Amino acid sequence: MREKIHPKYFANAKVICACGTTWTTGSTREVIHTDVCNTCHPFFTGEQRIMDTEGQVDRFYKKLEARTQFQTAAAAREAAKVSYDQPLSTLELGERVEAPLAQAGLTTISQVLEKINAGDEGMLAIEGLGRKNLIDLKKRLRARGYLKDEGAEAEAA
Repeated sequence: MREKIHPKYFANAKVICACGTTWTTGSTREVIHTDVCNTCHPFFTGEQRIMDTEGQVDRFYKKLEARTQFQTAAAAREAAKVSYDQPLSTLELGERVEAPLAQAGLTTISQVLEKINAGDEGMLAIEGLGRKNLIDLKKRLRARGYLKDEGAEAEAA
């Protein structure tokens, strides 16, 4: 064996726990500091406590709080998306569809839905609104959940 490469060995090294318990053991360090020992460890004491030496529990609770905030915000966005009192511009139909509807006095989604429920002839009677524009309007309303799918209703009947 080579000489002078081994660390110094302390036969009576002192171990000090965070709870205040001390004992001696053999080690290459003269004094050892530890966070948990058999006197204070939850497994040996039966006491339920969280050992958080690196902040993992706090990070978990922050993530959990962020998740609940995201879910409440998503629910609020979804509820606002289905509101009937929104202006037509939220549907992003374009000027070719929105302008004739605005001239006819239809500025909110609820007004357009009332007119559509009365029949397609009433909508097609609006000057500047053609069948293609009406189809695009209905598609956008169905995609946002304002109108039920006509194909699904026909299959159910």
